[in-house]
Amino acid sequence: MKLFRADLHIHTVLSPCGDLDMSPGRIVEEAVRKGLDIIGITDHNSTLHCGLTARLAAKKGIFVMQGAEVTTKEEVHCLAFFENSAALEKFQDFLDSCLTPILNDPETFGFQLVVDENEIIIHEEKKLLINALNKSIEEVESAVHSLNGLFIPAHIDRRKNSIYSQLGFMPAGLKADALEVSYAISPEQFGALHPEINGFSITRSSDAHYPEDIGRKMTGFILEEASFQEIRYALAGLKGRRIETL
Repeated sequence: MKLFRADLHIHTVLSPCGDLDMSPGRIVEEAVRKGLDIIGITDHNSTLHCGLTARLAAKKGIFVMQGAEVTTKEEVHCLAFFENSAALEKFQDFLDSCLTPILNDPETFGFQLVVDENEIIIHEEKKLLINALNKSIEEVESAVHSLNGLFIPAHIDRRKNSIYSQLGFMPAGLKADALEVSYAISPEQFGALHPEINGFSITRSSDAHYPEDIGRKMTGFILEEASFQEIRYALAGLKGRRIETL
């Protein structure tokens, strides 16, 4: 077993709020510089930059959790991760079919770009990705788990786009694999305010939109190796795998 340093919440230039410097290549460079072993690519309601980032990161010995930051009907942000490209593609189909069809205005919201490894633009997403899906948080959770994915409500301490800001409570029976708190508070601090979360594994990540933010907060994973299944075990506290607050 060894400690792996992970930042599971990073946006690329595909997210309209992502800085234009957040290409997959630049993200990998910054992850190497920050000493990260695992990164999560979580663009708003899209998985289209996951594959390239994973390929570039693998060359540097970094494992990529591939997924998206989903906005539910209630405007709760949730992270979803998938083990293989087949599941990722099926989830992308789900996102495409459920995203509210409003066009992006780049001047207002920012560009939504897909680039190649040479940072050449190969696609511009026209639908505004920060819109909500027409699915509830329970329906999104069910869709993620139907594809054997991991479901993690994001930055639950925030006053916007979190479970507590949008719903005011933790839904009974929600099958979250973990909960994420932001860089602004520790799990212990938020758990003291909301003891109902203490039965969940808690992660911390950067929610990086700019290169300098990558790794500003991270989670320690005690694993045999950096892999999706090992991370699943750690979030569930199985087989001696676990998470640590860094």
